[in-house]
Amino acid sequence: MNQTSRMIAIVGFATVVAGLASAVQAQLPYQPIAIRPYRLLAAQPEKTQMSAVELYNRGVDKLNARNYQGAIADFNQALQLDPNDADTYYNRGYAQHTLGFYEKAIADYSNAIRINPNFDQAYSNRGYAHYVLKKYKEAIADCTQAIAINRNNDTAHITRGNARDELGENQAALKDYDQAILINPNNARAYYNRGLARNRLKEHQAAVEDYTETIRIQPTFAEAFYNRGISRSYLKNTKEAIEDLQKAAELFKKQGRTQNYQTAMNAIRTIQP
Repeated sequence: MNQTSRMIAIVGFATVVAGLASAVQAQLPYQPIAIRPYRLLAAQPEKTQMSAVELYNRGVDKLNARNYQGAIADFNQALQLDPNDADTYYNRGYAQHTLGFYEKAIADYSNAIRINPNFDQAYSNRGYAHYVLKKYKEAIADCTQAIAINRNNDTAHITRGNARDELGENQAALKDYDQAILINPNNARAYYNRGLARNRLKEHQAAVEDYTETIRIQPTFAEAFYNRGISRSYLKNTKEAIEDLQKAAELFKKQGRTQNYQTAMNAIRTIQP
């Protein structure tokens, strides 16, 4: 679950010829960063009221079951009993983040950091929430702090790279993606996002190579097929481009993403000779 994704259309890369729709956006991450773990319960006499630890663990169970509202309710109760627990704030922020309540998530991550100033995952997730809200400088600051605490935080490098790319700092972004790949050579998002940055720099062959690595690691990554197809069309490799776009359309259809499926089909019609 240690993944960060990118919400971005490919700027300057949206069309092959007039009429081609904008490139599809990358999916939101299923989770920002992994859930904090369960805790051991101390032996206690029989009681009727649940403890903060029991509520916390029940909340973690609900997070794992993707019952985010239920998890938030449990973490709310746990914090009433123990208002100074960084992990509970973090996990509640995680649930808020996954539901798209980014401001609430930021508040929870901030509380987690206040209690535990060395909580690199809380900095990293808060940075990602800032990124989604287009607060790119704040995202960079948080991810830089996360990396200072834990230099092996690959997701922080990716989010910082995304924010730098949005600010036009393309070379700095590439360095972050390179570092993320050094830390975790099987991080499909790092290759994918580096491909996006390379497209912005019109380095289409290098982008094709990154999308190919993305697909090797994650064969159902529809956006990677789509964007590799667009890159190949720029390189005049029309046959391979159409094959990629057809695969992207197939995956989008299987995933129930009708609008993206139609985008891929329109792209095929546009570039077909």
